[in-house]
Amino acid sequence: MTMRGAAGCGLLLATLGAAAQTAAPSPAPAPAPAPERIEIQGASQNDTEERRRDPVARTVYGREELDKYGDISVTDVLKRLPGINLSGGSPRLRGLGAGYTLILINGEPAPPGFSLENLPPSQVERIEVTKGATADRSAQAVAGTINIILRAAPRQRQRELVVRTGYQALKPTAGFSATLADRDGELSYALPLSGYQWAGITPNTTLRVTRDTAGQLQTLFVDGLDRWSGGGFNSSPRLSFKRGDTTIESQSFVQHNEFGSKSRYATQVLAGSTPTSVDDANDFNGYWKMLRTGLSVVSKLADGTRLEARVGVQATDNAGRNDFLGRDAVGVQTVVRDTGFRNSEQSRSSSGKGTRPLGDAHTLAAGWDVEQKSRREVRDVTENGLPQLLDFEGEPFYARVTRLAAFVQDEWEIAPQWGSYLGARVESISTRSTSSAGTLTSRSQVLTPVIHLTYKLDPKGRDLVRGSLTRSYKAPELSSLMARPFINGNYPVSGTNAENAPDRVGNPDLKPELSTGLDLAFERYFAGGGVMSVGLFHRRIEGLIRSAVTQESVSWSTAQRFVSRPINLQGARSTGIELEIKGRAKDLLGGSLVAAEDLQLRASFSAYRSSVDGLPGPDNRLEQQQPWTLNLGLDDKRYGGFVAYGASLSWTPAYTTQQTVAQLQTLNRARGLDAYVALNFDRSTTARLSVNNLWPVNVLNSTQTVESGGSVLSNVNDRAGRAQWTASLSMKF
Repeated sequence: MTMRGAAGCGLLLATLGAAAQTAAPSPAPAPAPAPERIEIQGASQNDTEERRRDPVARTVYGREELDKYGDISVTDVLKRLPGINLSGGSPRLRGLGAGYTLILINGEPAPPGFSLENLPPSQVERIEVTKGATADRSAQAVAGTINIILRAAPRQRQRELVVRTGYQALKPTAGFSATLADRDGELSYALPLSGYQWAGITPNTTLRVTRDTAGQLQTLFVDGLDRWSGGGFNSSPRLSFKRGDTTIESQSFVQHNEFGSKSRYATQVLAGSTPTSVDDANDFNGYWKMLRTGLSVVSKLADGTRLEARVGVQATDNAGRNDFLGRDAVGVQTVVRDTGFRNSEQSRSSSGKGTRPLGDAHTLAAGWDVEQKSRREVRDVTENGLPQLLDFEGEPFYARVTRLAAFVQDEWEIAPQWGSYLGARVESISTRSTSSAGTLTSRSQVLTPVIHLTYKLDPKGRDLVRGSLTRSYKAPELSSLMARPFINGNYPVSGTNAENAPDRVGNPDLKPELSTGLDLAFERYFAGGGVMSVGLFHRRIEGLIRSAVTQESVSWSTAQRFVSRPINLQGARSTGIELEIKGRAKDLLGGSLVAAEDLQLRASFSAYRSSVDGLPGPDNRLEQQQPWTLNLGLDDKRYGGFVAYGASLSWTPAYTTQQTVAQLQTLNRARGLDAYVALNFDRSTTARLSVNNLWPVNVLNSTQTVESGGSVLSNVNDRAGRAQWTASLSMKF
């Protein structure tokens, strides 16, 4: 993909617009008597109706779902949605994350380091979840896409304030969300602002069987306590100007977070030698901030053609410093390690799309997407007053990534009961990185055709069958391409390290993972707004990226070291079934069994099976893809809507993953129970009490590495789970 391709798409859009503007005018009709004025008013489609009418399998969650629990962050909303689970605060579709699930903010990829945990639902208009790739969005969506749409400038005045306080195991926290929005003729604006705090404390233990610096086996038990806290603010101002059929909008997003943590670890030696330090303390402080702003123009022409273009810029800055202090058994200071980093990134983007109806059956669209971003990283490590790895640390690292894409798509109503979405996208990514080790380049290009079909089993479309055949891919992360090493700090650079504590280094020869996907689904829509769906999917992935550990001679040490490096394997397969049902209880169970008018029920169940070529079974699944997950929930209103309450339960079993031929990872079951009760005093004032993780379970994570000689190295970490309480008051003026 070159700039020529993007320019070609721009020319196609211009041709669409020119064709509309130069169409020969028809003769003016004779004056007719003024008809009697008829005014039709209708409510906007709800989330379920939007889902039913969409030509692609897309689920929309609007303000009702976002406001229901009084959540602090968007991740609290996502973990209750069917087919989504969280790992380390990152949402995953179909159990797949780490680049398989595409996260978008207003249709654009979220920047590295951005966390949805710090985005309040009050600044979000809706969440769109798409299980199959589409041509007008990045094809890096093997599992699907989660698009977070920020709140738009309103059609009427808004004055909202939400204040909240909570308790997160360590100390009370506070937060607020405020929105000032209005409309003045053709101009409308929205000024949302939110501030938040977080805090936590997690007792944890680790049982580690490893090798000491002399290569001898040792068994250690580590008793730890982690404390963390932080806070920040978000704002997403939006300005809109509409003149006739042309709308000009400016949308910005600002986020600033400051955070810190203090950890203390006491090590008990169960077997083998004693480490250099057995009483360790970590003190970390850092910040992350982002500014994104964009300008878009949308114009509708008389013949139904719609032209839209957008330009945007973005800047992020992330820095932190960690101070490590280690003491021996009698309290003598033995290790002082100071580690610092700063990463900054700037990007420029441009995109456009032209849509034009062709007759009554086709809607043709074409567009482009161009982005160029540059990244600068600086790290420094000092141990006992001496700088470490002078050839790599302290020197800046630069990287530049250019992404070019062009697409074309056609929404075709084949027959009254048949609909289709046909599209193709070509996307190219070029990477160039420069450091003291030299300059490395990488380039990949992928063509991704997509086909989506919809068949209505009845004329009203209450029963639908959907099918899709798509091509998508996962590009290597920038850190996976860099040859710059990251040293395991538990072992001095002057000596060797253990196989289960390797150094990490990138691989500039990595290729993208390519995926071919097949999806089938049946959907039934109930008269009361409920829905029931059954979906099947299969993904065939080529060139799967996994990390391989080898012992080798390295440039940063005189001794041989174990090094973890990402490589492309042969491939993998993933197959699953997803069941969902939601709606009014009296519609689902029958009015004779349930009399409650406002009781809503929802349930979803997903089961996944996957296998990786070249790894022994039966646990050679894709990393962190659970065997199944279950979600149950209910919501109800009583006393004329004065009291509203609800609960949601999610459950995932324990499972084991064969990561490499020699390494196994086991994750404990995950369980989440959330509940809320709200008092709606009037249409503008609501008090709410909610709790997340009411039924906590410890997070147990273990790895086992079988050495060539038969010895087993292991690491078992057990972290305590805790509940989080929040009280809030919402007022609209």
